[in-house]
Amino acid sequence: QVQLVESGGGLVQPGGSLRLSCTASGSIFSMYGMNWYRQAPGKQRELVASISGGGLTNYADSVKGRFTISRDNAKNTVYLQMNSLKPEDTAVYYCFGGWGTWGQGTQVTVSS
Repeated sequence: QVQLVESGGGLVQPGGSLRLSCTASGSIFSMYGMNWYRQAPGKQRELVASISGGGLTNYADSVKGRFTISRDNAKNTVYLQMNSLKPEDTAVYYCFGGWGTWGQGTQVTVSS
């Protein structure tokens, strides 16, 4: 089974930036869309950004203009570049592969 491993979370001040990475263990990566979700304490998991196998992107309104999703099929990796971070972006961020696998999650905390 193809697994996903995330990295790049951490603590950042408001207005700062982070880049999350999610790497797949198998070669099917390029054939599927990839997604980033997040879940804040006490809230439902929400879709943040998506990218198709061909590179078409879509974003939640709350992150448009601040977050950028991208992929490198040669590295089996999807990225989420997060700029102008706000305290309300604090959550556990998960990647999800179109074949049905979740990453383990990475904590992002935006606080001064």
